[in-house]
Amino acid sequence: MKENPIRSLSGIPVLLGLIAALVLCALGMATGIRSQAPGLIFGFLAAGLLLVIALPGFYMVEPNQAAVLALFGKYIGTVKDPGLRWNNPFFSKRKLSLRVRNFESGKLKVNDLEGNPIEIAAVVVWQVVDSAEAVFNVDDFASFVHIQSEAALRAMATSYPYDQHEDGKVSLRSHAAEISKHLTEEIQERLAAAGISVVEARISHLAYAPEIAQAMLQRQQAGAIIAARQRIVEGAVGMVEMALRHLSEKSVVVLDDERKAAMTNNLLVALVSEAQAQPILNAGTVYP
Repeated sequence: MKENPIRSLSGIPVLLGLIAALVLCALGMATGIRSQAPGLIFGFLAAGLLLVIALPGFYMVEPNQAAVLALFGKYIGTVKDPGLRWNNPFFSKRKLSLRVRNFESGKLKVNDLEGNPIEIAAVVVWQVVDSAEAVFNVDDFASFVHIQSEAALRAMATSYPYDQHEDGKVSLRSHAAEISKHLTEEIQERLAAAGISVVEARISHLAYAPEIAQAMLQRQQAGAIIAARQRIVEGAVGMVEMALRHLSEKSVVVLDDERKAAMTNNLLVALVSEAQAQPILNAGTVYP
């Protein structure tokens, strides 16, 4: 079932013509009554009834709206021309909006790729692009969009971990663009048969489930501490290496391997330790 655009008559000229024809029929009936001509009376009466039957053929189409026309259950076509329109009065007319719509799903509780329970919600922006498919392929296209979007969100959430534990690995929290693209494609695949185009889909809420939120917070804090310590150690090693190299190049003092090890140990303790280092002054010789 594909959309079939059809032409319709502009309603204003047709309406004016019907009004004029009804006036003529009324005048003709009045003339027949005065002249006592039953044939003339019934002729104009029949014509007037036909004109009245044509009145239900008028309908209004707003901008970004479509009217789906059917005759005795058979799809005829779709009219998108805005304004007052006229078609066969026996056509049934169902109007639907072609405007861009959006909705936010409820907070869903699912398990991510690593099995951690999380809460996730998404905002989906969509619009109808094929009126025939939207009306005849699904029972209620708006409800269909909501249910299938939540199903796609569940499926997508189980494909990624909540957080990034390895460099280059896509996660729900750290790769918003990639996740939005995947979610949009997942929803579009499910809604293609309903004549729906997904403009955008993005995560609006993401959090660990309450029962593990505290444990996951501690895990994140531990990861942050480890990463910070790693940078501190890397910086300290570089500073020690630079100090030893400068002392050797400028011949400030000559240190053997044992003294270098002792100096390295002292510098690393002073640089890495959280407590402030306390200097000890040695008034004697370097060697005991």
